[in-house]
Amino acid sequence: MGRAFEVRKNAMAKTAAAKTKVNSKYGKEIYVVAKNGGADPDTNLSLRRLIDKAKKDQVPAHVIEKAIEKAAGGAGEDYSPARYEGYGPGNCMVIVDCLTDNPNRTIKDVRLPFTKTDSKIGSPGCVAHMFDHFAILGFAGDDDEAVLEALMMADVDVTDVEVEEGQVSVFAPHTEYFKAKTALIEAFEGINFDVDEITWVPQTHVEITGEDDLANFEKFINMLEDCDDVQNVYHNAIVKN
Repeated sequence: MGRAFEVRKNAMAKTAAAKTKVNSKYGKEIYVVAKNGGADPDTNLSLRRLIDKAKKDQVPAHVIEKAIEKAAGGAGEDYSPARYEGYGPGNCMVIVDCLTDNPNRTIKDVRLPFTKTDSKIGSPGCVAHMFDHFAILGFAGDDDEAVLEALMMADVDVTDVEVEEGQVSVFAPHTEYFKAKTALIEAFEGINFDVDEITWVPQTHVEITGEDDLANFEKFINMLEDCDDVQNVYHNAIVKN
């Protein structure tokens, strides 16, 4: 299976998480992006992307509006990004992205899942070099040449275009996200994006097999996602039941 399949599978797993937790994480991230870049999605493109993503994940409108209003009012907490890297069960590589107003609490909370599953939290950069920071846009289609031509005509720096099972997936550097999406919308009328995100894609994968490693991996991911400050968890594991 290609990278597009893994991205879609991980996206489905994310939407299966508890909706209250999903809504809370989106609310926090929207608040931070709106506070730092402005509360108008027409001028703050990062906010526009996040709102579109939240709507696709069925986050209620009132959660989005409340976060933007809070940011526009200038009140509220001061969150800063924090990233932790390491090796999880089965020696898989893991990146954990957080938003925190208390770094000491956050590192303590993130370290616990590593400790409880005999995993190892590492130093900054220890695994990130084994991931690519991509913008990924996926939609129904089978003409990769037409897609590539449209992107090149718009001077988009394209990393790859894949076609698999009637799905076109465009991979580009994360800095090219808005340029690539705009080019596709203008070139293909009525285009609907099934995958629309900026994410970390592993260059290699590790298969998780064996009852102990499988149980540990599930526990590890669940504990990380239960941390209030954790926004996203990226890994290179493929689970083999």
